[in-house]
Amino acid sequence: MSKKILDVQGVNKSFGGLKALNEVVFDAVEGETHAIIGPNGAGKSTFLNVCIGKLIPDTGTVMFDGQLMTGKQPHEINQAGIVRVFQTPEIFQDLTILQNVMISAFSKRDGEYRFNAFTSMLSENKLRQEAESILEDLNMESMLHDHAGSLSRGDKRRLELAMSLIQKPKLLLLDEPTAGMSRIDTNRTIELLSKIKQKGITKIIIEHDMHVVFSLADRISVLAQGHVIATGLPDEIRKSPKVKEAYLGGESHA
Repeated sequence: MSKKILDVQGVNKSFGGLKALNEVVFDAVEGETHAIIGPNGAGKSTFLNVCIGKLIPDTGTVMFDGQLMTGKQPHEINQAGIVRVFQTPEIFQDLTILQNVMISAFSKRDGEYRFNAFTSMLSENKLRQEAESILEDLNMESMLHDHAGSLSRGDKRRLELAMSLIQKPKLLLLDEPTAGMSRIDTNRTIELLSKIKQKGITKIIIEHDMHVVFSLADRISVLAQGHVIATGLPDEIRKSPKVKEAYLGGESHA
């Protein structure tokens, strides 16, 4: 039986009179890609923010790799192995692609990047080799010295994936990884995420593009009005009348 790496039980989160998450129960098992879908305002991003410690749930627990994450600081959760890739790429625009990836290898403390010059000097060659290897895996080896700010949206997304992978995540959270992309860049991102799956990294993906979801997901959970209304295999979700009514609009998606 596959091991649960993330186990969320009874999570509630309200903002004033708005209940963003309502008794959410969710899990992810090692090595899988678990997609979360749902209409705008369903609570998807709020859920990810609870998982990374950016928001503290009103009630409920988040367990990761056998440890309680609820109440921990974001940098502690990051160091435990959860890495989030945001919808808008968070990169250092004025640095090169290689520099961006190498910087991401340093531990985050108190939510900031801090450097020890002596440690940095000793480990620079090793980090450079690791960063170059990751960028080669993502087909970016010819762009090492390009400035990040000059990249297309699709290439910025690839860069942020590289910056995440060098942190050696056990769980990668991706918020709308193909938002605003052309179909060509979307298909390229699907290929890259499939490649990442071969490394055994567990992924949770929030995505509106059903082509992306059904191309990548091992399981799918559907959020509606802050509540998980269904979890299942892609074919089960595709055929569910409840899901079609709440999100898919009764349409058939390939």
